[in-house]
Amino acid sequence: MTRVGNLYGPDATFLGVPSADPDDLSQWSKAKAAIVGAPFDGGTSHRPGCRFGPQAMRTTDYLPHDGQRPSLALGVDPLVELAVVDLGDVEMPSGDTERSLHALEDRISVVAGAGVTPIILGGDHSITLPDVTGVARHVGWGRVSVIHFDAHADTGESQMGSLYGHGTPMRRLIESGACRGDRFLQIGLRGYWPGPETLSWMAEQGMRSFEMSEIVARGLDAVLDEALEIAVQECDAVFLSVDIDVVDPGSAPGTGTPEPGGLTSRQLLDAVRRVAMSVALGGVDVVEVAPPYDHAEVTAYLGNRVVLEALSGIAWRLRTLRGEPTRTPSDPLLDTR
Repeated sequence: MTRVGNLYGPDATFLGVPSADPDDLSQWSKAKAAIVGAPFDGGTSHRPGCRFGPQAMRTTDYLPHDGQRPSLALGVDPLVELAVVDLGDVEMPSGDTERSLHALEDRISVVAGAGVTPIILGGDHSITLPDVTGVARHVGWGRVSVIHFDAHADTGESQMGSLYGHGTPMRRLIESGACRGDRFLQIGLRGYWPGPETLSWMAEQGMRSFEMSEIVARGLDAVLDEALEIAVQECDAVFLSVDIDVVDPGSAPGTGTPEPGGLTSRQLLDAVRRVAMSVALGGVDVVEVAPPYDHAEVTAYLGNRVVLEALSGIAWRLRTLRGEPTRTPSDPLLDTR
């Protein structure tokens, strides 16, 4: 598959990390994580525009794009320590959904098979079907659990008569056996969908969904405790999928299906960091960033930082496994005593 650069905008890599040809493993064999753009919004059911999300998340920042981003919270520089590369965008025409999803699955399978963690910039949430499937092709069928931050369950039987869309990927993943329903954890659900029939199907699969009302009642830390405990049982990797609409639209307006009453930006960043620090991530995707509806690029900034928090957590965990010094978010940045 020929490398495709940024399909929608000038060529740029994620914050200036090196670019690499996905067909030439010698260019990225030392990387521990790789950025993959999935500029697809053919699966949207409301407001399109997240095909422009990968470009926005790559470039929206106020610091030089120099391939460095030291984390104050964890004392790591994830872009450097993970030798992150950017493999460009997968060609995903919105008018050919199945072709697009298969192309992405093939790309993710190659990356995961090389022992590199794929970090996928979406795109609408239909891309999670090929993302998780591509990782499962390497890790093992049913051996990947999913932690899914979202306002919506995305477990519909169909969407406008199609099996593929941003409202159906989680059902397709479970039906295929790529991941188990009882190892599928959803955090942040709220609003007025899905209906009783879909909820009954979810219960039959053993899915665990933490609605915002439960998060408010119990606290996000307690919810994450439970989700992380379940995610590592009888699975060899965790896939982290973050739909930006899990955040309240007051803080993330640039998305296709906004639902009031979500997490704060701070809560999401802390949660993503904690997940990445706690478990072996087989892959990460950040989806539904739609720049046409954004204001002052606040949603694109948030998507960029979600990626950085995930990478920082991965780098911190690898340092810890090697027995190297680390710091935690609770440590004082400067101790002058």
